Order: sequence, then C-alpha cells, then structure tokens
Amino acid sequence: MIERRRFDRTTTSVRVEMSHPSFGTIIGFAQDVSDGGALVQIENQPCPPIGTEVSVMFKKSIGPINLEPVKMKVMHQFKNTIGLMFVR
Repeated sequence: MIERRRFDRTTTSVRVEMSHPSFGTIIGFAQDVSDGGALVQIENQPCPPIGTEVSVMFKKSIGPINLEPVKMKVMHQFKNTIGLMFVR
C-alpha cells in the first residue's frame, strides 16, 4: 500500500472540543495529531458530516493547548472516528 500522508503523526490522548452553530459542541479525543490535522474519536454523540468546518479547541487536563479555536474541516469518518484537517 502506498503511503499518502504528507505529515508525520504523533500519538496522543488530548481532549478535543469541536463547535459549530448547527450542532453546538461535540467532545472527542484525538488519537493522533500531525501538522495537517487530527484523528478524533467521538463517543455517545453523532459525528459531524464530511465537509463541515468546525472550530476546535485542544485541551489537556491542565488547560487549553490553543488559546483561540482553530478552524478544521471534517475530511472523513468511519463509525465513531473522524479525520480533521486544519483549514489554512
């Protein structure tokens, strides 16, 4: 299989808060993060549709990682896991 990823991934377990006016806030946990995006597992909530742009806050137990929300786009989903890409 040909590797198509442009960015190296780092395994992590960081809380992700995704928000959008149409559905409010969805909580998930990043399984890995790269310079291009993140793979996020969502539990007990519906996944946002592919193509949706969301505002994302990454948080550790001691507080936020980013001070301002970052824009990300839902690129793919499988069951309760979605792939988010940073919007530049």
